[in-house]
Amino acid sequence: MRLADKSVLITGATGSIGKETAKLFKKNWAKLALLGRDKKKLGELQAELGVDKSIIYLEYEARDESSVASAINKTNEKFGSLDAVVANAGNEGVIQSLTDYTVEDFSYTLEVNVTGVWLLMKHATPIMTGQKKGSFIAISSGAGVVGSSGQCPYAASKHAVCGMIKTACIEFGSSGVRFNVLAPGPIANRMMESLHKQINPANPTEVEDFVKSKIPMNRYGTNGEIAQFALFLASVESTFCNGGVFLADGGLTAGWLANSLEKKFRIDWDRGRAMKETLHKRNNQKS
Repeated sequence: MRLADKSVLITGATGSIGKETAKLFKKNWAKLALLGRDKKKLGELQAELGVDKSIIYLEYEARDESSVASAINKTNEKFGSLDAVVANAGNEGVIQSLTDYTVEDFSYTLEVNVTGVWLLMKHATPIMTGQKKGSFIAISSGAGVVGSSGQCPYAASKHAVCGMIKTACIEFGSSGVRFNVLAPGPIANRMMESLHKQINPANPTEVEDFVKSKIPMNRYGTNGEIAQFALFLASVESTFCNGGVFLADGGLTAGWLANSLEKKFRIDWDRGRAMKETLHKRNNQKS
């Protein structure tokens, strides 16, 4: 199988893409360290995937260096190597004008999406360079290569991920370790549902239909399609891929639609301000 005897750490493993990636990697005989913030959701994932010597489930906090370092070290100690990391944990934030974000709102998204990925890189890279092999895959977004109206911190964070990965490639390109970005476009899962509802609470389906009309393939991607791409990047099939930003967006960013969204739906920035309370509540809970 494509990941036989390879140890892989996946963050955000209880989320839509993370869970599908974990399932696919398990089918390909990977040894897995599955990380998430929510102990209950990790328990549900464990019930779904089962308990055996090839899987460990770890509760962690993406923004906490000691938590990240501990998870990486436990993975390496358990399996004797760290062959791949899928940095999937992330937060989409609230849709509103860039002038309406508080420092706290802006910082939270960057801490999860940027600092969280950097901490994984910081602590995984020495292990991988010591092995002279490894694949670090950071999940970014189509919003990491173009602007996205109403999502200033999210777009900034995903652009930053691309920059960090390219920098890591330059610094460690001769070490045998590969660093790549997987940038999904709209995927049929919870995150897109959240964005639909924020843009047009009265008729979120209208937003979905409009976005699909701007995608040359006229549909959203699936969690499984992103997992398959991650599998390719984690495997020996991609050994000459390094420093890349690989889009999986059905062609959406060939002609970006952010301005079209704002014009069509006349995005209500006041509604974005009202969403802050919901965001703060969710951030204070484990998800």
